[in-house]
Amino acid sequence: MTPSEQSQHALALCQRAPVIPVLVIEDAAHARPLAEALVAGGLPALEVTLRTDAALDAIAAMAAVEGAIVGAGTVLSPAQMAAAKEAGARFAVSPGATPALIDASRLHALPLLPGAQTCSEVMTLLEQGYSVQKFFPAEAIGGVAALKSIAGPLPQVTFCPTGGISVARAPDYLALPNVVCVGGSWVAPKDAMVRGDWQAITDLAGAAAALTA
Repeated sequence: MTPSEQSQHALALCQRAPVIPVLVIEDAAHARPLAEALVAGGLPALEVTLRTDAALDAIAAMAAVEGAIVGAGTVLSPAQMAAAKEAGARFAVSPGATPALIDASRLHALPLLPGAQTCSEVMTLLEQGYSVQKFFPAEAIGGVAALKSIAGPLPQVTFCPTGGISVARAPDYLALPNVVCVGGSWVAPKDAMVRGDWQAITDLAGAAAALTA
């Protein structure tokens, strides 16, 4: 799978809903009901970050949920790319990009949404065929204003900004012509998961799915 083909897959994925939940799952038992709640609310693409010991088991459990398109986030190495694919991930997200990570994504035919911050990083990824990229950490590196500026010289690149974005800020990002969706953690708050309040998460997902510019 070439980078261009990966970006086509990433674009289709990002177009499924205005928000991709960014999930930090510490208890794999939460994975299935969480995925069911998010899908019921209208958010089918789910990014499980590889920041916890439960992440790979969570991906495997979520992959079995009807309607869920589960990916691995915070993928930093070829070994993590391989493990994510084996667990059932259908896409990968990284805060940045390295040659080894890009090679691994091609080897395992796992669409990669690579992260970029600067115009040089964006151009380097575009040169390799990645026209859909993650903009991270969005709020900390200029947010909406930065993406507006990047759109001038690089209108051919589409972004999924992630990092510090709230439900209140999301519409400002979604109004930009070079933003296809945003990544957000607010749709799956830790306290709701601990309580097992899946309806609350479905309600948050529903509100996120209805977001417009």
